[in-house]
Amino acid sequence: MNKFTFSYPTKVYFGEGSAAEALGAELGKVGENVMLAYGGGSIKKNGVYDEMKTILEQAGKKVVDFSGIMPNPTYAKVQEGAALVREHHVDFILAVGGGSVIDCCKVVSAQAVIDEDIWDMEYGKGKFPAAGIPMGAVVTASGTGAEMNAGAVITYEEKKWKGPVFGTGAAFAVLDPAYTMSVPPMQVLSGAFDTLSHAMETYLGSSDQDNVSDDVALAIMRNTVVNMRRLLVNINDMEARSNLMWDSAMAENGILKCGRLTDFQAHQMEHQLGAYTDCNHGQGLAVIHPAYYRHIVKDAPEKFTRFAKEVFGADTAKEGIEALADFIRECGLPTRMGELKSRVEITPQILRQVADTCNIIKCNPRELSRDEIYEILMECL
Repeated sequence: MNKFTFSYPTKVYFGEGSAAEALGAELGKVGENVMLAYGGGSIKKNGVYDEMKTILEQAGKKVVDFSGIMPNPTYAKVQEGAALVREHHVDFILAVGGGSVIDCCKVVSAQAVIDEDIWDMEYGKGKFPAAGIPMGAVVTASGTGAEMNAGAVITYEEKKWKGPVFGTGAAFAVLDPAYTMSVPPMQVLSGAFDTLSHAMETYLGSSDQDNVSDDVALAIMRNTVVNMRRLLVNINDMEARSNLMWDSAMAENGILKCGRLTDFQAHQMEHQLGAYTDCNHGQGLAVIHPAYYRHIVKDAPEKFTRFAKEVFGADTAKEGIEALADFIRECGLPTRMGELKSRVEITPQILRQVADTCNIIKCNPRELSRDEIYEILMECL
């Protein structure tokens, strides 16, 4: 294994009813003014908002609402949140939602305490924030693993760019599977596929033989597939939702990345596709993954063969990729670009722009050219 330093700063409260325990233990450590951040209002319909606000007010906190965080959070929304933090002298941010809400808040936290534009600082100067407004996360839709790291995916609309911005990680996270019960079935499955994608892409990066992280990644993949299939039988299977919630956290808390490099090329392609189309992230990944893997299977035959055998019970590398494609169809996830919900028609011209602006990963089984990225995207059209 490669040399690494591992830190695990997020305290996790897992299981049904864990929010009251977590907030009871943690709110005494933070200041009076709390920003309660959430998305389109679903937490008001399912009662989670009232629960969170009651707990906060009973703890003597003044609550500032930050609502309307969209599924692909924009840079403008980050700046709106940072301005709200400054205006109301917010001491603590409580992000209640899925990965989009949590990602947005991670960058809000950092932007609120620095004088310069955070995108210019990170991408212009190569500097990253060292501090931010303390925050916690209450997960209501799992899949991204956003609650256990400091990285965020933000869409900068003016630049036609979607990608990572680093902010502040949550000091604690509440993972209560009961909070996911009101999430629509397709959103649950697409979130779980994002988890599967995280584990697959980490696994297909560069590592030595019998790497511990590879073994753990394969276990996460198997468990994700098993529990997604359980949800196809019973979407309200609480045990399956619990397992998938922890799979999501495990896939992105850094454990799978220890001692190795990672391949996140499919994510890079989907991010730029999302920048141009605003499509659902997990569903975009489901469309792209099989086509991408058919292109690189010969560059990592041993890894693909092991993936095929241990995750899907297939015999060969190519059979494993086709088993993945069949699984995507089994789950009812999109398999073609035309099945994605998009703000624009997805045309060859759009895909050319995606390919020409996509970040290219250099530590995957084989570095792709922009023309090959375009070819992969066109195979998905």
